[in-house]
Amino acid sequence: MTIKSLSVGLLCLSSIAVSPSAFSQPTNEATEQLEAKQESKQESKDITPFKDDAQKSMYLELVTELRCPKCQNQNIADSNAVIAQDMRVKTKELLDEGYSKQDVIDYMVNRYGQFAHYQPPLTLATSILWFLPVAFILFCVVLLIQKSQKRIAKQSDADVANTANPAQAAIDEAELDKELNALLDDSSDSNQSNTTSKNKTEGN
Repeated sequence: MTIKSLSVGLLCLSSIAVSPSAFSQPTNEATEQLEAKQESKQESKDITPFKDDAQKSMYLELVTELRCPKCQNQNIADSNAVIAQDMRVKTKELLDEGYSKQDVIDYMVNRYGQFAHYQPPLTLATSILWFLPVAFILFCVVLLIQKSQKRIAKQSDADVANTANPAQAAIDEAELDKELNALLDDSSDSNQSNTTSKNKTEGN
């Protein structure tokens, strides 16, 4: 009886025991959140306090206009990439050094290329990219209009010719009727010959 009681007790203890592996390591999600918090704290340490509201406003405008070079259509304000963090810190440093908004943009463009700015200046290359599709659409519209005008003009010329020379129009119509009648006669003769041949065959 004692052995049975001891066995039952051991089974109960083993069923309610908690696996130590459950507390050995944090989950992947918890690890990512912890790393994000650490990066945010590190960045907040790197970015010094703003001098005034004007500088803060300019900083916020810049981080929303500057694009992360390694991200897919994402500005450096919303990106957690390391390069975006470096660009945010550098933006604040340049503002502290007295750079204007355009100076900061020029600095980032010179370093990372035109892709780093959401609103690139109007250059020859950007002009071609913007206006080439519009020019192609206009060319297609003009081409369609010209073809339509030529078709209308051709039809109008034909109508004018028929109106100016009704005799020729009557002759053409008579010739068409003659050809049609000839075709009908040929068809009738062919049917008649077939009928005659059939009757002869049946008579034989």
